Amino acid sequence: MSLRVLVVDDEREVARSLQAFLEDEGMEVRSAGSAEEAVGLVRAGLAFDVCIMDMRLPGMHGEAAIRCLHDVRPHMQYIIHTGTAGYALPDDLRAMGIGTAQLFRKPLPDMSPLVDIIRDLGAQR
Repeated sequence: MSLRVLVVDDEREVARSLQAFLEDEGMEVRSAGSAEEAVGLVRAGLAFDVCIMDMRLPGMHGEAAIRCLHDVRPHMQYIIHTGTAGYALPDDLRAMGIGTAQLFRKPLPDMSPLVDIIRDLGAQR
């Protein structure tokens, strides 16, 4: 079974680029343009192994989205993909198992490390 990945990013080109790259790597990928849309997809019963979450989103912030998603699907793994240079993981996200290895800064010139982390996280499912 291929890995199921949810990409949450309000920048359409970023989301499309990630989706196309990950699909080329054999993953099933769905994109959401907002945190609210992502939460709705998961609450509707769609299951994902890994979620790639932008932090600065319109409406609900990425951290709040991770908290909501974690409540619905506690075994889903997370990767943070942010353009905020000084972003630091809060303690409660660290307690969910999100570490600095799962924090990627935009722009991402080489997506190979991202694929490696997704596969590692997916193996934990």
